[in-house]
Amino acid sequence: MVARGGRVALCTATAGERGKIGHPPVCGVDQLGRVRQAELLEASRILGVSTLRVLGYPDRGLQYAPTETIRRQLVETIRSAAPQVVITFDPNGSNLHPDHIAISRFTSDAIAAAADPRWFPELGAPHLVRRLLWTLPVRPWELLRRGDPLVEAGVDVVVDTAPVIERKTAALRAHRTQQDTMDRIFFSKPDVQRLLSVELFRHAWGPPLLGRPARDIFEGILPDEA
Repeated sequence: MVARGGRVALCTATAGERGKIGHPPVCGVDQLGRVRQAELLEASRILGVSTLRVLGYPDRGLQYAPTETIRRQLVETIRSAAPQVVITFDPNGSNLHPDHIAISRFTSDAIAAAADPRWFPELGAPHLVRRLLWTLPVRPWELLRRGDPLVEAGVDVVVDTAPVIERKTAALRAHRTQQDTMDRIFFSKPDVQRLLSVELFRHAWGPPLLGRPARDIFEGILPDEA
C-alpha cells in the first residue's frame, strides 16, 4: 500500500507488557511495555506506517475497557485516518487471545459508529469504511503448510508480499522481545520465504469480491471511493 502511494494507519490497544521479554532477555519485566512500544514504532517506521496510535490499555485486560471510552478513541482514529479498508482480528481473535477477541468486537462497533453523525459529532465528519477484513480462523502459516491456500474456505483475499519480503522481515525482527516466537514460526523453517511471501485475509463485509480469492484488498471499491 505504501509503495502504491497510499497511507497506512495502525492502532494498537495495549503495549503487551505481560508478554515475553526475549531470550536472552532484552529488558526487565518492568520495562517491557516501554520496550515493546519502541519495537512497534521501529517496525512501523520500516513498513512506512504513517500514523501509529497506542491506546495503552492493560495487556490481557482489554475486554474490561470502558465501552464508551474505547468507542470514542477508535471513532476518533477512524475519522482522522479515513481508511477505506480496516483489518482486525476475526471474532475468535485468531488464537483465542482475550485482547484479540476484544479488539475485534470494539473495532466493528467503532466502524459502525464512525459512519453515524450522531456519534461524537465533536470528533469530525462521519466516515464510512468500505470494507472490513479479518485474520483467518486458521493460523496462516499452518494453512500454507498443509496445501493450497487458494481452495481453503475463509481465504478470501491473497496479497503477494514477495516484492517487499526484505522489509517485512526487518519489521518482524524489530520485535526483539518476541524473536523466540518469530524464529519458531518463520525464521527457523526451511520454507520461510514462502511463508513471508503472502498475506491471507477473510472478507468480513464490504463490496462483493469479483472472485475468491481476490488479489487486492481494494477489489470492488470504486476508484472515487479508494
